[in-house]
Amino acid sequence: MKPVLLSGDEAVARGAFEAGCAVAAAYPGTPSTEILENLARYENVWCQWGSNEKVALEIALGASIGGARALAAMKHVGLNVAADPLLSMGYAGVNGGLVVVSADDPGCHSSQNEQDNRLYAPLAKVAMVEPSDSEECRTYIRAAFDLSEAFDTPVLFRMTTRVCHSKSLVVPGVPRDPAMKPYVRNTGKFALLPTVARVRHRLVEEKLLALEEYANTSPLNRIEWGASREVGIITSGIAYQHAREVFGDGASYLKLGLTFPLPSKLIRTFARSVSRLYVIEEGEPYLETKVRLLGFDCIGKELVPLCGELDAGILRAAFLPQPSPAGQKEDAPALPVAPPRPPVLCAGCPHRGFYAALGRRKKSVVGVGDIGCYGLGVNPPLEGFDYSICMGSSFSSAIGFSRALAQRGDARKVFAILGDSTFFHSGIPGLVDAVHLGANVCCCILDNRITAMTGHQETPGTARDLMGNEVVPVDVVALVKATGLPEERIRVVDPLDLAATGAAMDEAIAAQGPFVIVSRRPCVLLKDVAKSFEGQWCEVDQELCRQCRQCLKIGCPAIASKEGRIVIDDPVLCTGCGLCMQVCPFGAIRKGGSAR
Repeated sequence: MKPVLLSGDEAVARGAFEAGCAVAAAYPGTPSTEILENLARYENVWCQWGSNEKVALEIALGASIGGARALAAMKHVGLNVAADPLLSMGYAGVNGGLVVVSADDPGCHSSQNEQDNRLYAPLAKVAMVEPSDSEECRTYIRAAFDLSEAFDTPVLFRMTTRVCHSKSLVVPGVPRDPAMKPYVRNTGKFALLPTVARVRHRLVEEKLLALEEYANTSPLNRIEWGASREVGIITSGIAYQHAREVFGDGASYLKLGLTFPLPSKLIRTFARSVSRLYVIEEGEPYLETKVRLLGFDCIGKELVPLCGELDAGILRAAFLPQPSPAGQKEDAPALPVAPPRPPVLCAGCPHRGFYAALGRRKKSVVGVGDIGCYGLGVNPPLEGFDYSICMGSSFSSAIGFSRALAQRGDARKVFAILGDSTFFHSGIPGLVDAVHLGANVCCCILDNRITAMTGHQETPGTARDLMGNEVVPVDVVALVKATGLPEERIRVVDPLDLAATGAAMDEAIAAQGPFVIVSRRPCVLLKDVAKSFEGQWCEVDQELCRQCRQCLKIGCPAIASKEGRIVIDDPVLCTGCGLCMQVCPFGAIRKGGSAR
C-alpha cells in the first residue's frame, strides 16, 4: 500500500485494526482521545467510551478473557484510575491479547501533572512497549498484541504527546483476521482469590524472566552503530528522535522499544562497546537507573532535564554547548514566538453565567473546582474557585474542606463544581458520601451535555454513543435523587439566567447540609447550538454606557475596552447570549443581531 501521513494516535488505531482488535474502550483525555475516534471508523471493531478509565480497561479486559483482542486507551493520569484492574490483570494474564495505551503529557500541556507512566510497568509486572514515530505506532501495536498472547500478559503501550500528535509516513499493512480465541472457564487463572493470586504471582515472576530473555533479541530493541563508538546513547520513545537530530550518525544508539522488562544482556553489550555512555530519556531516570544497577557509569539526568518536554535545542545545550563539530546537525532557526494568549472560557459559554452568579456571592461561598474546561473559571476576572486536584475530587474533597472551615469558625458554604462528564467519571461517589454524611456543601454539576474540553466526546448523558448508535441517556437529576436527597434541596437552572441561578445559590447558602445545583445548558460550540446563534450579537449604546466596566468582569473575549469605550470587539465571536446585558446596570447593552 502507498504510504500515508498519520499522527501517532491515528497510526495506533490503524495498527490495532490490522492486529485484529475486536473491542476497544477509552475515556477521552489529551493526548490520547483521537485513538478511539479513529479506531471507531474501522469495520469489525466495537469501540465505546467508558464512563472512566477503570471502566474502559475493565470493558477491554472482559473482552480479552472472553477471547477477543482488546485495547484500552487513556491519558497518563487516567491510568491512576485504572491501576486496580491493571495490576490485577498483571497476575491474571490474558486470553485474547490485551493492550493498554497510556499517553503521557510531559510539559503538562493539558494535565495536572507530568507523571512518567513507564514506572507502572514494573509495578504492575506487565510488558511495556514504546514507539518513537507513527510507523512504529502501527507496527509496535501489532507486535504488542502478539507479545500479549505469547507471554500471557497485558502490554502497556506508552506514548507521549509528541508521538501522539506528530505526523509521519506510515505504510498500511494487511489486516489480520480478527479470529476469536476460544473461551474456557479457568478459575485458577482469572478468579483472583488469595489462593489463586499467590500461585499467579510466582508464575508472573517466571514469565518476566522469559520476557527479559526475549527482550535481548527482540526486533523492538536494536543497536544502531554510528561512524564512531566514542559516544553511545541509550534511549527510547520520542527522546530517540531528539537524540538523532542532535548527534546524527556520528554517535551509536541502543534504541529500546520493548522497555519492560529491560534487556540486561543487550544493555551490557552496548555499554561495553562505547567509550562514553549517555542515557537520553524524557521524564524520570527510568532507563538510567537500570543502566547504573547493571554497574555502568553514564551521563543522564545530571544533564538532561527531568521536568518538562525535551527537544533538540535542550539536548544540544546540555551536551554540546560549544559550536557543533562537523557532521553533527544544527538546530533549525528559531520560529517567531506567538503573542501570549491566556486561556479563557469561550464567548457564549454557559459556565460563564454560573461563575458570574457565584462571583456575586464571594463573601458567602468558597469554590472547589475539578478537571474540565470549566476549570478555566479559576482565572481572573471570574476567580470561581480556590483549588482543583484531580478528576472527581471536588465533591469528595469538599466534604473535608467544609469540616475544616467549620472547625475554624469560617461560615462560608463550600460550592464544589464539576462537569457532567466528570460527574459520571468519578463525581458520583463523592455526591453519595456528601449526602450520606450530611456534609454542608453545595454540589454543582455544570451539565453542558458533552465532554467539551477534549473535543465533544459522548458521555453517558448523551443520546448517541461513539459509534453513532442511539442509546438511552442517563439522567443526571435522577441519579442525584437516587441518593435520597430531598427534592427541595435540588435545583436545575439555566446558567445564562443570572437571576434564577443566583436565587438557587442563595437557597443553597441558606440551607444547612447538602444541596445540589444542576447548571444545565449545552456547550455553545456544539454544531446545532452554534447554528442557533448565527446572526446574533450584542452591541453597546455609547450614550448610555457609563464605563462602569461591570460587563468586563464576566471575562467574555467578545467584549473589550478600546480607546476609552466599551465595545463588542468581535461581533462574529459574540453569540448574543445576553449575559453582558444582564450585568450592565445602565441598560447600555442590547441585542444587535437578529434576535430569535
